[in-house]
Amino acid sequence: MKTTAGARDRRLRIALLVDRFGNRFGGAEAYGVELMRVLGKRHDVAVVARDFDSDLPFEYLPVRFPGWLPSWMRVLYFAWRADRLTRGRFDIVHSHMNGWAGEIQVMHVTPVRYNRVTRVKPLHRVTAWLSPRLATYLLLEKLRVRRTPRRRVVAVSGLIMDQLHRSYGEQLQVDIIAPGVKLPPPDRDGRRAATRARLGWDAHTIGCLLVARNPLRKGLPALLDALAQLPPHYTLLVVGADASTRERVRAAGPVAGRVTLIDPTPDVAQYFDAADIYAHPTLNDSYGMAPLEAMSHGLPVVVSSPVYCGFAQYLTDGQDAFILQDPRNGAQLAQALERLGSDPQLRASLKTRGLEIAREQSWETVASRYEALYEKVLRERN
Repeated sequence: MKTTAGARDRRLRIALLVDRFGNRFGGAEAYGVELMRVLGKRHDVAVVARDFDSDLPFEYLPVRFPGWLPSWMRVLYFAWRADRLTRGRFDIVHSHMNGWAGEIQVMHVTPVRYNRVTRVKPLHRVTAWLSPRLATYLLLEKLRVRRTPRRRVVAVSGLIMDQLHRSYGEQLQVDIIAPGVKLPPPDRDGRRAATRARLGWDAHTIGCLLVARNPLRKGLPALLDALAQLPPHYTLLVVGADASTRERVRAAGPVAGRVTLIDPTPDVAQYFDAADIYAHPTLNDSYGMAPLEAMSHGLPVVVSSPVYCGFAQYLTDGQDAFILQDPRNGAQLAQALERLGSDPQLRASLKTRGLEIAREQSWETVASRYEALYEKVLRERN
């Protein structure tokens, strides 16, 4: 294989390994979709997944297994099948899954070893290795990060990189490539007005938004507490509501009347356009793509500290966003929301800075960084 041209200048065959491919499945899955949307303009892309829900014209290589199989067996089978489907067929195998297949290994979540071995007492470590389920996860993760000349481990945030180093040692080479964002079209005033009217919001309403696949883990309880402490013209819109979300809101008492719940949908842009503030008091996000997407739509953001949200480590409190030291503290959250809601100048300042951050994180920039990694892998292979 010739190496005179860079990865961006020649057409590569790329296989993406991902559990589910589609924007409606959540943040990590959307990362793969948007990245491959850009790379697919310059390269040939195939997707290895158990579910595919996209209009992108990629080859789909499905991985099927019986639903009754335990989760750890499904993960093991996926790793084996993905290796069989891709070996020798592609220039680059770009994996978002635990397993041994793939030159590019993208880590989206806290490492299993960090949670089950690094941070626990010695007896719990032994217990982890005695469990077939945990032992499988630990082994597949170890195979994923093992050092070879053709492999690159990528963390989506500094938080994940730190956890990897604490779990596998500082000698593990890790690149950080944060998620990107797709900038919306500039003229959206008409859509904003139409969506607000449909939600029953008037000109005085301060619409607070949370977009999450699991709202309870992304801070819904704290938001309900905060809403109870705010004036009546503050409302909450939750996009991605499931059964447990609806049950929690029903139990919130009178404040439930100020909450609007929307089922999971791939078309969340209309709700970003309609809102006034984006609130993300998450309890566990390795990065947090939703706050970045909110910034791209011109929303001021309230977000958990870097202890809880990897994206926050790139932000300055009060300048780029409001950062919560304790995302479970409803009073602290209410104070931040009220400051933003009552100060249009402050909202405008955070909006300007947020748009600057979003422009710096376009998916084109992210794709170029991956192409540079691809080129290193291809050079070392030759």
